[in-house]
Amino acid sequence: MSGLPRGEVDVAVLGAGPAGLGAGLRLAEAGSSVAVLEREDHVGGLTASRTVGGVRVDVGSHRLHPATDPHVMALLRRLLGAELQTRRRNGRVRLAGRWVGFPLSPRDLATSLPPGFLARAGLSSARAVLRRRDTSSFASYVTSGLGTVMGREFYFPYARKVWGADPSVLSGEQARRRISADSPWRLAARVAAGADSGGRWFHYPAGGFGRISEVLADAASAAGADVVTGAGVSALAREDGGWTVSTERGVLRARQVWSTVPLPLLARLAGLTAPDGGPLPSLPSRAMLVVHLVVPRPVSQPSWTTFDAHYLPGPETPVTRLSEPRNYRDGPDPDDVTVLTAEVPCQVGDALWRSGDDALGRLVLDGVAACGLPVPDVAAVDVRRVPSAYPVHLLGSEGALETVLAAVDAVPGLLTFGRQGLLAHDNTHHTLAMAEAAVRCRRTDGTLDEAAWARAREGFAEHVVQD
Repeated sequence: MSGLPRGEVDVAVLGAGPAGLGAGLRLAEAGSSVAVLEREDHVGGLTASRTVGGVRVDVGSHRLHPATDPHVMALLRRLLGAELQTRRRNGRVRLAGRWVGFPLSPRDLATSLPPGFLARAGLSSARAVLRRRDTSSFASYVTSGLGTVMGREFYFPYARKVWGADPSVLSGEQARRRISADSPWRLAARVAAGADSGGRWFHYPAGGFGRISEVLADAASAAGADVVTGAGVSALAREDGGWTVSTERGVLRARQVWSTVPLPLLARLAGLTAPDGGPLPSLPSRAMLVVHLVVPRPVSQPSWTTFDAHYLPGPETPVTRLSEPRNYRDGPDPDDVTVLTAEVPCQVGDALWRSGDDALGRLVLDGVAACGLPVPDVAAVDVRRVPSAYPVHLLGSEGALETVLAAVDAVPGLLTFGRQGLLAHDNTHHTLAMAEAAVRCRRTDGTLDEAAWARAREGFAEHVVQD
């Protein structure tokens, strides 16, 4: 990584996650001078990896899905080579008090769920399709598409945990962007697809998901971009047709600013206001605690379980997902230890957020016991606090995001994209596609083709998260 470049650059990219690094790489390859600025002392953002207990772990659970754009996939294969592995998914979800294989399969559903559950769920779904579809709220989106049983047993408790709000007050857009199988027919087709379904395998680097950002950073640097860590931005000022970017490592001049940082933060940094000069509407988000448990294991059985992830939608624990990084790859992991990674949504400043590491470790173990999983011995607890993990779209506030985006669009030379930049609960392959699209929308003279960018953003709005 380098220091701040001297002189003016064509583009300052804020944030060195996959979206920012992907854009930095493509801009540099196109001949533009680029500085990618990252607040942390490492690249990757929410997709970074680090070492805990000798094991490379991620900020939660990440996968590179088969739906990745072929152009993006070709780039990552070139940069990662044999390190990018293709893995078969092997997860479980806690449903109706039982463990069911995930992704779902007909056999698991028939043999693992309580007697009568499928009949009740099927009848509820059949009733739903006879009613008019209501997509106004998260609750109505689910019940009018999949029925009340699936809502009560899975989606509603999941929504309360992840977004911290009742499904009745969450926007229907929150459900549309999060639930890909949103009707009985789509759900049945996905389950019936069986073992050959693309959703039953994924790509993952041997050295952790953060390797994607690390190789993108190396490639961007090799192409001529300056990737600067420890350079948190404190202010943006538009002056003389360009930008003055104030950072922890000094001041940078740029003709354009491309941002992947959280949209509310960008608005504050740039001093944006509503059309009447007043404050912009608030855009709430949900925080997350990532709790890593270091678990000693016998050399003969280094994994805690054979599963890569356990999905926990129910109220018996605040943990939403418990994953085991070593089961995501064939990597250089130690033989006598594994790490369990628990994801705990919360709000910044609430009781969970303020809890100490040991208390959070006990909280996770209590959830493990409540779900009937084997309770491991824990040698150490490591916690990563993420203040902005999930965008929260509330019923009645659907226009707030558009208002803030319009304020950004109105400023020449300012662009926002990526998961945090557009407040989209997207996968990594979506954000990489956003970066590619942004660069394609830049004309040869460096100006943005605004009509092309508007069309690209309309396409981004159709993204649906893959679990």
